[in-house]
Amino acid sequence: MSGKIFHAPFLKLNPRYSVTGVLERTKNLSEGYFPKAKIYRTPEEIWADDEVELVIINTPNRTHYEYALNSLKAGKHVVVEKPFTITSEEGYTLASVAAEVGKVLTVYHNRRYDSDFRTVRKILAENRLGEITEAEFRFDRYRLEPGKKLHKEQPGAGTGNLYDLGSHLIDQALVLFGWPDALLADIEIMRAHSRVDDYFELILMYGKMRVKIHSTYVAVDTLPGYALYGTQGAFIKEKTNIQEELASQGLMPDNPAWGTEPESEAGMLSLVTPEGVIRKTVVSEKGNYGAFYDELFAAIREGAPAPVTPSEAIDVIRIIEKAYQSNREKRVINLKKGD
Repeated sequence: MSGKIFHAPFLKLNPRYSVTGVLERTKNLSEGYFPKAKIYRTPEEIWADDEVELVIINTPNRTHYEYALNSLKAGKHVVVEKPFTITSEEGYTLASVAAEVGKVLTVYHNRRYDSDFRTVRKILAENRLGEITEAEFRFDRYRLEPGKKLHKEQPGAGTGNLYDLGSHLIDQALVLFGWPDALLADIEIMRAHSRVDDYFELILMYGKMRVKIHSTYVAVDTLPGYALYGTQGAFIKEKTNIQEELASQGLMPDNPAWGTEPESEAGMLSLVTPEGVIRKTVVSEKGNYGAFYDELFAAIREGAPAPVTPSEAIDVIRIIEKAYQSNREKRVINLKKGD
């Protein structure tokens, strides 16, 4: 699903990239997208192929570290799907190896390129809400039975909703607000048949400001995906997955409708004025996951910064680790950037 929805459409249309091959253990599904590409049956075939400059790893979480490490040692640039690694220690090791071999290492935090997040980011950049006092990000679903991706439903290191959807929300919070002073986490298994955590709520503390991150798989009706409150106003926005929806329908990113949310999904901006509170809708920014690969090309060929730096990706894993510690110990965890 990751390869088909989140990577292949953008690689297929981007003239800066040529897909040399795809790893498929037993099937040949990639032929529909890349009929001239090789089909590898083992990762070792990729690492041994001198034609390959870049390896994109979108395998189960537990394999990210091993595959990324071997790819770097084979002299390849590397994209790793989120979550970057299971532990921050693994992340630091990969960052060190990438620096040693002089290769670009980045993580596919594609939700930075969603319409909803880009709109929220613009609102904050325009400083229209005054001093932010509280923000809430939610990524809720209704799925009582275990999903089809069994590797996500089995207990073990790196599984569970906090590593899955939590990676997106944590990354977005860090992009907007930076490293927090402390956090408090509540993590639980809510579904009767679930064997991994499927609910979490994190409170990230920035002085007096609070950023709440929430996700559950037991939400028939969902609350807004984004809520920002400031001294001069508020912005409320539904969460949307328009690019994922369009790709699932078979549309390609060159379609004029790509990344454009319907007007019904527009956010509501409320501003305090001398005449009272003025409310107006805000047309969403256009989403484009393909921008990630444009930025990656610039990083590889022109020496520009990676679209997501290893240190940014490691910070997401560090927050996840501290969240589990907070949940175990039932207390606020103070954070230091260097810890």
